Amino acid sequence: MPAALDILQQTFGYPSFRGPQETIIQTIVEGDDALVLMPTGGGKSLCYQIPALVRPGCGVVISPLIALMQDQVNAMRELGVRASFLNSTLDAATAADVERALVEGELDLLYIAPERLTQSRTLDLLKRCEIALFAIDEAHCVSQWGHDFRADYLQLSLLHEQFPAVPRIALTATADEQTRLEIAARLQLEDAARFVVGFDRPNIRYRIGLKHNARQQLLAFLKAEHPQDAGIVYCLSRKKTEETASWLTTQGFTALAYHAGLPAEERAAHQARFLREEAVVMVATIAFGMGIDKPDVRFVAHLDLPKTIEAYYQETGRAGRDGAPANAWMIYGLQDVIKLRQMMQGSQGSEQHKRIEQHRLNAMLGLCEITSCRRQALLDYFGETYPEPCGNCDGCLEPAQTWDATEACRMALSAVARTGERFGVNHLIDVLKGKETDKIWQFDHHHLPTFGVGDALDNNQWRSVFRQLVGRGYLSVDLQGYGALKLQEKCRPLLRGECDIALRLDQKQKVAKRQTKTPLPEDINVAMWEALRECRRELAEEQSVPPYVIFHDSTLVEMCSVAPKTLDAFSRLSGVGERKLMKYGEAFIAVIKNTEQEQFG
Repeated sequence: MPAALDILQQTFGYPSFRGPQETIIQTIVEGDDALVLMPTGGGKSLCYQIPALVRPGCGVVISPLIALMQDQVNAMRELGVRASFLNSTLDAATAADVERALVEGELDLLYIAPERLTQSRTLDLLKRCEIALFAIDEAHCVSQWGHDFRADYLQLSLLHEQFPAVPRIALTATADEQTRLEIAARLQLEDAARFVVGFDRPNIRYRIGLKHNARQQLLAFLKAEHPQDAGIVYCLSRKKTEETASWLTTQGFTALAYHAGLPAEERAAHQARFLREEAVVMVATIAFGMGIDKPDVRFVAHLDLPKTIEAYYQETGRAGRDGAPANAWMIYGLQDVIKLRQMMQGSQGSEQHKRIEQHRLNAMLGLCEITSCRRQALLDYFGETYPEPCGNCDGCLEPAQTWDATEACRMALSAVARTGERFGVNHLIDVLKGKETDKIWQFDHHHLPTFGVGDALDNNQWRSVFRQLVGRGYLSVDLQGYGALKLQEKCRPLLRGECDIALRLDQKQKVAKRQTKTPLPEDINVAMWEALRECRRELAEEQSVPPYVIFHDSTLVEMCSVAPKTLDAFSRLSGVGERKLMKYGEAFIAVIKNTEQEQFG
């Protein structure tokens, strides 16, 4: 594939393909369809950008990310690729100019929203043009089980029906087997070549702890490990995002809120600041993050439990896209589980949908409660085997202590049974602790055999017991009964004394050692590094693009190491294509020479 390799090297500045990229690109170039699952930061975009440049005509990228299309187009134009977009943000005159350029063959890539694509006027326009390919980005949006479902995606089967000769490539970073089947069926890609790249992100450190004092736990984490880093903090509710962002600002952080309820202009402004400034913390609901191409996000924190492992994996995958060390940090509690289950119960989905979502939530809770390597469990969920403990999660770095909780669990389960499976955790703890509350007397629970038998454990220890019993499937939460706990079939052998059980010994969360903000080599020229970053920042501001669009941190590190003094030497750096060489080479070489002259004379 000389043409594709030439484009990779000359336009994008990379020496060789990674993993199955070359095979995927070959598949599309030859006119066949493909379904691609590749982790965030794995190079999915190249799989349709390069074929669009190799094949005659314009590549059409269907993307739900209207707010990010301008940045995506800017990044392509920086590389010399003729790119544009069509969406509802354009006025009529600008949209007409884009359409004219498309018809006259002046575009290599066109980004378009699914809502516009499915309009008959747009389809008629595309039929008058030479189309190189259709790329369906964020393809999990097509699945009714997907965590970012978009109804407009359901109409995209029309691409196969109305453009049968044009190859299609559907791409996503996260999809379990059920979602993959749904994507293939709804997009009529059953016969497409499938490429599932390993889900492991070894640079991300996974840590999950219990929620005690959420704000103080978050503050301790940020101050100890990420005082000057860019990151994302996810919350379940809109109100909580705004309150948390405001509070973090009072603590000295540059924090912004993002959720679907904010005015569009405010959301766009906050997103632009996050992309273009350094050390900004975005506090957001799941409305934020899909398609964010910011390589230096050093942490993703969750203050509430995600609904599914797919959502957790995709959200944490927004950290460390540059391959440098990053943290995925989360705290959770039983209230999170109850809140999520109430949301599911009130949804408009079918009973089958609710059952599947319940299964996925249980899997998410199970990931939280395990005492072994989290990475092994996470990858196992996606059908991938990790041969040994990873050494880069809390399960490996700080193995959980366990205790023989057999008797305590039997007491807890007995309390649930003897109170008629009608009460929540707080009342059950009062029964076990022998508290003579009004409610205890109202229901005559002071006469139960379990009344007062659990005085050896404190309230927090009992909460831990009940939470872990829910997480392991011995108990369920009745959403119609104000959080009442119900016995599950699984608990019978334990109640009958036929088996034992060990639970995690909960402790106050420890603060881990800080991972470096940017993984700089020990012998790096720090003065040159800072000067190159300042040069990059100024160029980015002039062009109103994020700094990483100019060059990634890894390229700046290589500049410090190699210190190229000529354009020829500069061209051999990773990430430097012909366009960027011509546009920025002289400026960065001048910084390198000036820095060395100041230091060494």
